[in-house]
Amino acid sequence: MKKKTSSRKQQHVELTVTRDVNFRTKTNGFERWEFLHNALPELNFSDVDPSLEFLGKRMALPLIISSMTGGYADATRINRQLAQVCREKKLAMGVGSQRQALENSDFLRSYSIVRNSAPDIPVIGNIGAAEVAQLHDISPILKLIELIGADAFAVHLNPLQELLQPEGTPAFAGVLKGIELLVKNLRIPVIVKEIGAGISAAVARRLLSAGVTIIDVAGAGGTSWAGVEILRRRKGSTGKRSPNASDEKDFSAKFWDWGIPTVDALRQVCSLKQQHPSLRVIASGGIWDGLDIAKAIAFGANLAGMARPMLLALESGGVQRLTQLIDTIEMELKGAMFLTGAKSLHDLQSQQLILKS
Repeated sequence: MKKKTSSRKQQHVELTVTRDVNFRTKTNGFERWEFLHNALPELNFSDVDPSLEFLGKRMALPLIISSMTGGYADATRINRQLAQVCREKKLAMGVGSQRQALENSDFLRSYSIVRNSAPDIPVIGNIGAAEVAQLHDISPILKLIELIGADAFAVHLNPLQELLQPEGTPAFAGVLKGIELLVKNLRIPVIVKEIGAGISAAVARRLLSAGVTIIDVAGAGGTSWAGVEILRRRKGSTGKRSPNASDEKDFSAKFWDWGIPTVDALRQVCSLKQQHPSLRVIASGGIWDGLDIAKAIAFGANLAGMARPMLLALESGGVQRLTQLIDTIEMELKGAMFLTGAKSLHDLQSQQLILKS
């Protein structure tokens, strides 16, 4: 089991970098919407300020490099470089699932390197819902929090991935009770996130009833984790194609595009803010650029998260290319703010989006 978890994490990263694992027929939905142009912004571009406070720390942009990796040898390099860029650009960062760190101590540094490399950024821990469902006390989670000096701890809901994963654990009875246990007993905020299939208003209401105040909708339209697991099923755990992995025989093929598009999940969850003013929403799932982030904020999100685009930039061009990508995202976001007359993110949240005809 220990080696399997580490190997699986490495396979996930390799597939997201080398294969087309995007949704095939479904988008994030943001392309259906556009801003109402403001020809008289009464604002200097130099005055546009997209900074914010999150988890008690100041960020230059409403951007989290979302949970990606940890738990195998090369993850130490990846997480160190991601953290270094986050520190330079004043962004938040989430680590990948820390399940492996509960199983053994072989790759603890692949997680702890984040805080060591970036002592002053918001860092978010991470564990899967199936593990949370089995919790009887919070001591294992406290160890994970201490390992990375976490400012918040995320529980990722991934029933689709667990269903399709060859070695998955689709056992989700008791997850909400486990989340409530964490909310009541941890001294840092609990974030609940999907990983690419979206969170509906109905699910968000249940999370709010359990005391959760930060929800990452992580909708469909970017990386299909169903697609990642389908590719793994077809190759088998050894990397060789399974003899029983044809599309006709494998039920999983029908689920590649399963999920709620990000914009739809975002609008559903943000609609609850009026009744729950303490709710903070993170938009992720196919967020590709600064305009997507701007639209997400205008729909009510407080921040946005990006994962695969960051990893692709890092692995193709190193820290320099990743930094350039973030610089471009910043200019796109600030450009959208200037052209709508929004000096701050608060102003941006009141801007009008028009459904394209």
